[in-house]
Amino acid sequence: MEWNQIEGNWKQAKGKIREKWGDLTDDDLSRIQGKREQFEGELQKRYGKSKEAVRKDVDDWLKTLH
Repeated sequence: MEWNQIEGNWKQAKGKIREKWGDLTDDDLSRIQGKREQFEGELQKRYGKSKEAVRKDVDDWLKTLH
């Protein structure tokens, strides 16, 4: 799956995102509104990972979605 599909179906995607990254709050997800850079930045803050590690995590997660 591509990120633009996540962004286009943000309301539905939020549930899947919460399953994978449970530390993100509803407020975080509302603020992000499907923007990948903001999403990855929030993951960096919450999980203390590098930009590259977060990008890989998101890419790997996208590959699992159908």
